[in-house]
Amino acid sequence: MAAEIVNPRSDSDSENDVTDNNPDAVFALHRGGKMAVQATVPVRNKDDLSLAYTPGVAKVCTAIAEQPELVNEYTWKSNVVAVVTDGTAVLGLGDIGPEASLPVMEGKAILFKQFGGVDAVPIALATKDTDEIVETVVRLAPSFGGVNLEDISAPRCFEIERRLQEQLDIPIFHDDQHGTAIVTLAALRNAAKLTGRTLGDLRAVISGAGAAGIAIAKILVDAGIGDVCVTDRKGVVAADRTDLTDVKAEIAGLTNRTGLTGSLESALAGADVFIGVSGGTVPEEAVATMAENAFVFAMANPNPEVHPDVAHKYAAVVATGRSDFPNQINNVLAFPGIFAGALKVRATRITEGMKIAAADAIAGVVGDELAADYVIPSPFDERVAEAVAAAVAAAAKADGVARLA
Repeated sequence: MAAEIVNPRSDSDSENDVTDNNPDAVFALHRGGKMAVQATVPVRNKDDLSLAYTPGVAKVCTAIAEQPELVNEYTWKSNVVAVVTDGTAVLGLGDIGPEASLPVMEGKAILFKQFGGVDAVPIALATKDTDEIVETVVRLAPSFGGVNLEDISAPRCFEIERRLQEQLDIPIFHDDQHGTAIVTLAALRNAAKLTGRTLGDLRAVISGAGAAGIAIAKILVDAGIGDVCVTDRKGVVAADRTDLTDVKAEIAGLTNRTGLTGSLESALAGADVFIGVSGGTVPEEAVATMAENAFVFAMANPNPEVHPDVAHKYAAVVATGRSDFPNQINNVLAFPGIFAGALKVRATRITEGMKIAAADAIAGVVGDELAADYVIPSPFDERVAEAVAAAVAAAAKADGVARLA
């Protein structure tokens, strides 16, 4: 998945140097947690107490009981997201459990607030059972305006997201899938523009058929990519394979129009784009066979599938998931603004149109500054979340999922 820890665009020390050389600072920062609940109204005396709590609060409760939609106006529900995980796919650490996932979920929550102005609550569940996760989130849903699923392993993550969206009328968004896909599409649009091409001119190869790889393939198809194929450990995910999961079989039917088979390395021959979300290493010899003016988006952390020094020998644009190289594919460019826009219009779901609108907005922030080392904006560019939120809100209205004008 794309990087979650962010630093300003810089050629100075890498984030890995910062954390590796200062472990005491890392633990000091995390002591006591990274977030807290803060009141938005004063409780200084008995009059304040009677308004904020009993007896005054009963009037609000009664009004909401009579008109349930008022919960969005008189509570924080309309601007709060549940960040839900089971701890099975945390960063690059794998299945480390719900307790160990909490520092990441807290980090996610503070990024929601800092970059999107959205309140978020970390919820780590002590179950890996799909039915139990779905049932738990459905029961929690009255407290939240949206749900961000995080670090849940594939293939369960696909079913969990689908079932939750079927049962709930609030946005459900698995960031490991869609956040990565949206930012990748934004960078790819600008890379194509820089080299005088469109998405329709490109053939892409994706290494990795997990949550991110599947979502990237789907959004590229929806956005009009010329062709894209997905590869897993056994090679190209092709329709004639008999070992495919339901999810992989579906993506095989949507992709690989040229009918490629065989290995990742063979698929890269003549390809315009490599997108890595799998880890491992792609041989330099295979990268050398790609088309002229190719793009290499090697997003595994901390070790990209193709090191930038190698990629630059053959590619016109290189991107990674790391903050110490240019063109970081970072989910924080997407999810705060997406939820801010969806919550603003009280959307019932996040549509494909909203995702593509978010990608276009991110790409648009780069503007006239477009360059080979700047096809995607910095996570600290204050224009990003505002642009994404506005685009997502407009797309929600166009797609008929907005409840507010």
